Amino acid sequence: MEYKSLDMEAYNRKSHFEYFSSLSYPYVGTTVNVEITNAFEKIKERRLPFFLTFCYLVSRAANSVVQFRQRIMDGGIIEFKDCMTSHTVALEDETYCYCTLDSSMPFSDYLPYAVRAQESAKMQMGIKEEKEETLDKIFITTLPWISYTSLLQPVPMPADSNPRISWGGYFGQEEKVIMPVSVLCNHALVDGRHMARFYESLNEQILMF
Repeated sequence: MEYKSLDMEAYNRKSHFEYFSSLSYPYVGTTVNVEITNAFEKIKERRLPFFLTFCYLVSRAANSVVQFRQRIMDGGIIEFKDCMTSHTVALEDETYCYCTLDSSMPFSDYLPYAVRAQESAKMQMGIKEEKEETLDKIFITTLPWISYTSLLQPVPMPADSNPRISWGGYFGQEEKVIMPVSVLCNHALVDGRHMARFYESLNEQILMF
């Protein structure tokens, strides 16, 4: 994937980067109840696969935030032009495998491509990924069986810098459809304002869908 290296001397968060990079747990995260009514109605009307549709919206929103495309490498920061998603795919034995998707295409092209990619991933049934293969990925997972208010995710040591995005089961609230969406990022790269931009962009993606 195409990326550029940032000039750390000109980077306005250099002191923040150095401080949070020194912590054993440098992550920051939040869970927000997101209204998905508009997208939900269209998904039902068109009989679309819910997960893949929402994965597309999430990926487009995440890629619109520069900080979600930045990674720590060799003590500095690189910035990808676009990041792919790596998501969990449920298997019949109640385990899962990983599937990588590219959302930099129209949704009409994305959906059949994503369905094929998931079927291929199920055949391989693997969760092993090399670190250099995951650097440009945004990690995606879902817990559709529960509507949670918070979520803790496993993270490696030493810390990585890939954003982790997940969502739980949706529920009705008056005439709205609501779903919890969680974000976990490395604080050396991402602040609260950047996470807020992701949610703002996600809302725009839902409304435009």
